[in-house]
Amino acid sequence: MKKKFTSVFLTSVMVLFLAGCSEFEADSDWKVRDFTYTNQNNQEVGLDDLKGEIWIADFIFTSCETVCPPMTFNLTKIQKQLKDEGIDDINFVSFSVDPEVDTPDKLKEYISEYEADTKQWDLLTGYQQEEIISLAEESFKVLVRDDPSSDQVIHGTSFYLVNKEGKVVKNYSGLQDVPYEEIVSDVKLLKKSYE
Repeated sequence: MKKKFTSVFLTSVMVLFLAGCSEFEADSDWKVRDFTYTNQNNQEVGLDDLKGEIWIADFIFTSCETVCPPMTFNLTKIQKQLKDEGIDDINFVSFSVDPEVDTPDKLKEYISEYEADTKQWDLLTGYQQEEIISLAEESFKVLVRDDPSSDQVIHGTSFYLVNKEGKVVKNYSGLQDVPYEEIVSDVKLLKKSYE
C-alpha cells in the first residue's frame, strides 16, 4: 500500500513539474519603440498595426551577399513549421538596413524568390538609415553599421520574438544552428499564455 501511494505521489509531482515547465518564459523585456514604415506592397505598417499580435522580426537587405538569403530561407522554414502546427496567425517583419536602396518593389522582388506567405510578412523600408540604426539599437539591442570597405551593411543575424504588447521577449540565432523546434514551441506557449 505504501509503495503504491509513493508511486502515485511521485507521478503527481512529475505531472505538476512538467506542467510548470510548459509555460512561456521570456528572456528579455525590450519595448519596441513606435514606428510607421512602408512595406513591400507600398502600404504603411506600424507598431500599432502589430499590437495584439505575436510577431517575429529580423534585419535584412536585398543586395546582401552573405547572411540575408539564408536567414530569409530559415524564416520561411519557421513560417512553414508554424503553419504545419496549425498556427497561421503569426506575423513576420523584416526591417531593411539599406532603406535608400531597398524600395518596396525591390523588397517585393526579393521575397518572391522564397516560398513565403507574404500575407503575414511585411518587409519594411521608407526611412533613413540613421532611423533603422537607432531602432535596431534601442528596441532590439543590435548594431547596424555600414561596411566602410564595401556596399554591404553590417547587421545582426538574430530572429526576435515579439509579444502582443510589443515587447521583444526572446531572440534566437537566425543564421546557423537555428533552433526551429524551440521557436515553434515558444510561439505555441506564448500564444497559450494569452488564452
